[in-house]
Amino acid sequence: MATGMFLKSTPDATDLSAPESGGLSDFRRLHGESELTELTPIPCDVFVRYGQRFQKRYVGDVEPARVASVDRGPSAPGFVVGLDDGRQLTAAAVVVATGLNGLAYIPKELLRLAPEGAGAGALVSHTSHHSDLSRYAGQRIAVIGGGQSALESAALLHEAEAHVQVLVRERSVRWGSVPQPNRPWPQRLAQPASPWGRAGHSPRSAGHQAGCGGSRLLLFHRALGPSGGWWLRDRVEGVVPVRTSCRVTRAEASGSTARLELTGPGGSERLAVDHMLAATGYRLDIDALAFLAPALRRGVVRVPGSKAPRLTSTFETSVPGLYVTGSLAAPMFGPMMRFVAGTEYAAACVARDAARWVVAP
Repeated sequence: MATGMFLKSTPDATDLSAPESGGLSDFRRLHGESELTELTPIPCDVFVRYGQRFQKRYVGDVEPARVASVDRGPSAPGFVVGLDDGRQLTAAAVVVATGLNGLAYIPKELLRLAPEGAGAGALVSHTSHHSDLSRYAGQRIAVIGGGQSALESAALLHEAEAHVQVLVRERSVRWGSVPQPNRPWPQRLAQPASPWGRAGHSPRSAGHQAGCGGSRLLLFHRALGPSGGWWLRDRVEGVVPVRTSCRVTRAEASGSTARLELTGPGGSERLAVDHMLAATGYRLDIDALAFLAPALRRGVVRVPGSKAPRLTSTFETSVPGLYVTGSLAAPMFGPMMRFVAGTEYAAACVARDAARWVVAP
């Protein structure tokens, strides 16, 4: 996430689970910082510092190494994990909790602008490629998408003095509603608050597999549509040009310029920009995890109608000892697996079940 961004979630939905008090509010108090409320957007750097302290206090040593490969071991069950420095480790079980890494999605028509690969230095990039958008100061930028990532990136680009416009395929931009901490009790009773929002306004993630078959995918796709945080609205509306009902139907590179053909209510038109920023989301595809050996990926049964892994009630794939949690588990367990609020249930399930693979010395 780019410097200057905020989390969309509230403090109650951002606490990491611990056997004792170890939430974000405790972290803030410990460092003499003011408490954050649901009316206070959380800066990403605050969450990073909180996560680092949580790791030091509750997890212990973590080795900053990149996993290059995971394959079956010489004896089943078991795995061989290869690191990018050439070392190999053996493991009785493997938990894939890599978030959205490697799952960024850019439409094919946009990828034509970067045949050698999308990125910050190419004509097209994905929002996940950036930690600093100020590099585009003075340039013409088209942001594709209508969700939080698109809208906040556009605000940051505008504030960095880039010439930016947002292209949204939907007919309008959706914004979150301003929280009401002191709602009358009848409203609180009818729509009780929770870390997942008010009942009836946002989906809750049950602590079990959500529905069955196609109903899981239906819940996943419909539950959380693109929208912008309520606190972001004043930085975008009337400030950054936003074009709705607009689609990019063709994109071509002309030297250092991207030439786009747009289709909207008024017909077709052309647009030339210096860079295209795709805020086009992620595709949950187990095959995108290149570090998993091809044979291992082929052994993972998928959720019907998707490329996400089918999981047991303890997040284990059809490959014994291989677990998947986080966003890739959302089609099975509900959309809150995409957020910190869903990790408490997932972590407990995985830890209890994975213990059965550990052989006492």
